[in-house]
Amino acid sequence: MVITAPAVAGQVAGDGFVARSFTAASGEAMPYRLFIPDAAARKQPLPLILYLHGSGGVGTDNRKQISGGNTAGTHTWTTGEAQRTHPAFVLAPQLPENRASQSSTPDRWSASVGTVLEIIAAVSREFAIDADRVYVTGQSLGGYGTWDIISKHPRTFAAAVPLCGGGDAVRIVAARTVPVWAFHGAKDPVVPVTESREMVAALRRAGGSAKYTEYPDVEHDVWTRAYAGRELADWLFSQRRGPAGK
Repeated sequence: MVITAPAVAGQVAGDGFVARSFTAASGEAMPYRLFIPDAAARKQPLPLILYLHGSGGVGTDNRKQISGGNTAGTHTWTTGEAQRTHPAFVLAPQLPENRASQSSTPDRWSASVGTVLEIIAAVSREFAIDADRVYVTGQSLGGYGTWDIISKHPRTFAAAVPLCGGGDAVRIVAARTVPVWAFHGAKDPVVPVTESREMVAALRRAGGSAKYTEYPDVEHDVWTRAYAGRELADWLFSQRRGPAGK
């Protein structure tokens, strides 16, 4: 069940993100924000970017996952210039605190992957989404979530951009058909840089396509640099799901 609220208390004025909530078949309720491109752009199927927030976005206010430290990861794609060049929907679910507290940090998003996929399916029924151009990105906690979701559902995503995250280097070989561009700060005191290095190396050994950018003087907030580059957007939107995903 999708509950749509085009104008509700707490909506960020003028940023284009609509506050919504979703109740999955499991009964899990999840708030989410959806950026909807203008009507002219929606005359044709458009890509969708799934953004998985960091630990600072956890809650039920339906605001933190697109603000504060999560602003760059959501709003990079929604500026006027970005939408003129690469019009796209941006979906930002919010992991509830009770769900997040039930798992270790690397597994928190994992517990709600089913709900997130149901939200994508619901949005795809409501709007014309290009199924061959569904992308996922996330930072820190959401970086772990990004690695996790492509390892479990590689046929859903055309590309992935995990930032300062990590995961299961054995299981990630299942995502060898998914183009990945990972980012990490070499001086990260929160998530060791070896986490990204190991995941990228595992994908490459399995024959996957994995780009990796490591900033030598950056700590945990690698998103400040990574999302600012025009090259990332151009690369991301050029990716399409291959025959294995059909």
